[in-house]
Amino acid sequence: MKKAYYLFNPGRMSRKDHTLRFDPLGEEGDKKKPRYLPVSGVSALYVFGSVDTNSALYNFLGRKHIPVHFFDYYRHYTGSFSPKEYLLAGKMLVAQTDAYRSKKHRLKIAGTIVDGATFNMLKNLRYYLNRGKLILTQIEQIELLRSSIPKVRSISELMGIEGNCKQVYYSAFEEIIEGYAWEGRRKRPPKNELNALVSFGNAMCYSLCLDAIYNSQLNPTISYLHEPGVRRYSLCLDISEIFKPILVDRLIFRLCNRREIRNQHFEFIDDACFLSDSGRKVFVKAWEERLQQSIQHRNLNRSVSYRHLVRLECYKIAKHLIGMDSEYKPFKIWW
Repeated sequence: MKKAYYLFNPGRMSRKDHTLRFDPLGEEGDKKKPRYLPVSGVSALYVFGSVDTNSALYNFLGRKHIPVHFFDYYRHYTGSFSPKEYLLAGKMLVAQTDAYRSKKHRLKIAGTIVDGATFNMLKNLRYYLNRGKLILTQIEQIELLRSSIPKVRSISELMGIEGNCKQVYYSAFEEIIEGYAWEGRRKRPPKNELNALVSFGNAMCYSLCLDAIYNSQLNPTISYLHEPGVRRYSLCLDISEIFKPILVDRLIFRLCNRREIRNQHFEFIDDACFLSDSGRKVFVKAWEERLQQSIQHRNLNRSVSYRHLVRLECYKIAKHLIGMDSEYKPFKIWW
């Protein structure tokens, strides 16, 4: 079974036959023993830190359909190497574009995405309300905001509802999470520990959605809730809204409340807070374990991993766009 691999300061990366070779550097530039990774077991690579490689390797990765996602010194997602879209189809591209250009159709898809995202936010809050957390006010506010979704007449109104729901939802984090203050959402740069975790987790979710889209016939640049823009895969932003509460936020709650993430896993640089190298390793280890976990899918009546749930979401959108399903229904937590 193929899986994603997370590389921390991998040094030089090259090809050796049908394996990937890594020559990591030691603490003071000394080379360590090379590591080898069979390419047959790799679905994607996540690179944290500097890497030295050449075009021959990327040609090799492209032939094997292996994307590479890059994160900079500050742990921000900076971009991806995406192999040639071998699954793209003209019919799907036309259907995807037509749905975007139809105000009615775009608004319907976008509204469905916001409905799914805010539903999953509420599920998280209700879980902790049942465990004695004082977050009933946030739940009631989000429920009121959600009731306006069917009435909106523009994408900007819908984005406003989604943004207000998210602001209320985040305000419950300080009650849910023990040991860390919230102090509001701060993205660029994150100002405290919780913002550092949210930013890093959201970047991981974004790249996960890009992998899933790549393995479908969808084009990642044509989206419905977020406006398509230059130099960004905006459809990843759409799909990640549905899964951030399920994958990112629930993981953050666990890591903090079980003390798996601690103060020493953060570092402050120029009035900004980031996960340290050790903190990132803790997070991505828990992240990959989460993605490999399975649930019994009540519609498919079989076991499905969280990673595959994201890919199924892409398939549902694609089937709707080409008319195989009259209605697109986003994934909603039922447990």
